[in-house]
Formats: sequence, structure tokens, C-alpha cells
Amino acid sequence: MSAALRICLIASSRFPIREPFAGGLEALTFHLARRLVARGHDVSIFAAPGSEPGLPVTDLPLQPFVASEAARSDVGATPEQWLAEHHAYLSLMLDLLAQGRDRFDVVHNNSLHHLPIAMAWSLPVPTVTTLHTPPVPWLESAVKLDAGRGAFTAVSAFTSRSWAHATPSTPIHNGVDTDQWSPGPGGGAAVWSGRLVAEKAPHLAIDAARVAGVPLVLAGAAHDPTYFETQIRPRLGRDVEYAGHLTQHELVDLLGAAAVAVVTPAWDEPYGLVAAEAMSCGTPVAAFERGALPEIVGASAGRLARPGDVGDLGRAIAEAVALDRAAVREAALSEFTLDRMVDDYERVYAGLVTGDLAA
Repeated sequence: MSAALRICLIASSRFPIREPFAGGLEALTFHLARRLVARGHDVSIFAAPGSEPGLPVTDLPLQPFVASEAARSDVGATPEQWLAEHHAYLSLMLDLLAQGRDRFDVVHNNSLHHLPIAMAWSLPVPTVTTLHTPPVPWLESAVKLDAGRGAFTAVSAFTSRSWAHATPSTPIHNGVDTDQWSPGPGGGAAVWSGRLVAEKAPHLAIDAARVAGVPLVLAGAAHDPTYFETQIRPRLGRDVEYAGHLTQHELVDLLGAAAVAVVTPAWDEPYGLVAAEAMSCGTPVAAFERGALPEIVGASAGRLARPGDVGDLGRAIAEAVALDRAAVREAALSEFTLDRMVDDYERVYAGLVTGDLAA
């Protein structure tokens, strides 16, 4: 373990840091914070209200904003939710500017907001930002404003390459709790897990499972009701079940009993946490070859298919089912443990504090 540090973790203002996690960003922040505390670091998290009570969380100051009648008459008026989030992060960054040197040794930004990046150069404490997404305009413009003075990590080599035109970054794969995501017997239905939204394309998982002739269970939050009602509900039947938004414990049981996990991104997945979670349960993965998934799903852990090709994904499902579950679990233990992830971040923090890593 590196020397004990005072670490500020900046998280999402929109989704609390608690189970069931809204996404990989929230899961990373939760597990990173718990492991850092266990290693003796002094951790403070700034996150959305409603986060896990056992974590050292300070709610981001999201004050409801109601514009005046005069302001609402402006046809170009910014949405009030955007303003509330903007002012919450601005308040935090100004507080860090005034008091950060006395309170923290390093700031780790895991938010998707532009201000922690754009203002990082002004802080009296070194800051690192983890890139969780492909380039998006509001973050890319903030990186440009940063002008190379900040430090960056990325959740995969793919995501690091995607940002290379704007900034260099160190790839650090997200870890999963391989104790909680424990191996199961397999042999059951195929499982698709994640947010049921168009960019995750669970409807293609349904179609591919039927091509392969295997039953499928879908698990996750239906964040887009229109997509669910038009693309998912009409495809449900005796061989396809929707289990709802499960707790982690329930999802571990489901994945551990699954014959194969199906991953169907319709976009370039920055990491692929659901694949790593399935692998930790010993469950092989059949996935579209997009984004970072080729980094996550090696030949011993699954099979890849041409993006968007339902027939080829059906082939991948049939082949993945036959893989050795012990080898799949071993692939997760060698690449995706929380200890490995925290070791990597500790090295980044130490390099920033000592000046060995540019900030």
C-alpha cells in the first residue's frame, strides 16, 4: 500500500453512489472508495443525494433553481436542471480552490461534468480525471481548456485511444468484487444485464438467443419506457423473461446460474462492466465486437460477433456455452479484481503527489 493520502472523489450529481448502481461510474466510485478507506486512506466523496450511508459522502449542493419570469422569457434559456448541476459543481470547485490544499492531497474526478476538468488547473491540489465515455462535446471542450495541465486515466485502452487526439490518458480497467461476483453452476438460461436502452440493444440479444435456440432472461432498469414498450415487451414470451431491476445479490445468483451472458452494445462500449461481472461468476460471454469488449472478453472467456449481426451473435452464443467455466473465472481473477484496480489508482495518486506524474 502507498502512504496514506487525503483523497477527494468527485462523483455524479445525478445518480447516487448506492446499489443497484446506475452504471459503471457509480460502481467504480463505490468500490474504489471502500477499498481506499480499508487501506487507511482518508476519503471524501462528493456525490448525488441518497448515496450509501456507510460511505464518507457529502451531498453535492444541488439547490433547486426556479428562474424568474423575465429569465424564462428568454428563448435561449438554459434548462433549470442543467443550471442546478452547473452551480453544484461550481460551488464544489470554488470550495476546493479556497480550501483544497488544507483538506486533500489529491482530487479524483469521476463525474461527467465539464467543470471539474475545466477548473482543475486552478486548484492548489493535483487532480486526475477518469474518462468513462467516448469523447463528448462538453468534456472535450473542457479538456481543451485544461490545455494539458491535468492528468487523465481511462477505463480501457479503447477509451484512451478514443481520447488521444485531445489528451493522453493511462488505461485502468474497472475492477469487480470477485468475492461478491462468485462462481455459480451455470447450465441455465442465457442472461442479458444492464440498462434497457437503445444503445445497449437488448432486443438484439433476444433475437440472437432465439437464433441459438436458448432461453433468455433480461435484467436491468427500463430507463427508456418507449424503447421498452416498442422493442422489448413485444418480444417477451415463454423463452424470454424480463426479471426487472435486480439487486447485486439477485444478479449474482442469476448470472452464476446462466449458461452464457449476452452483451449487445449498439455503440462503442467504453469498458463493458457487465462482461467482467459475468466472467467473475464463471459465466462465458457472447458479445458484439465493439469498443473495449475485445479487451475484456478473451478467447478463454467468450466469443465475439460482428457488430449488429444477429446471426453471428447466435453462433457466438452457441460456442460460448461450451467454454470451461473455471477458465472464465480465472480470466476475471487475473485481470479484473478490485485490488488490481486500486493498486493502479494508488500509483497514479502517488505519482501526482510526488510530482512523478504530470498534473
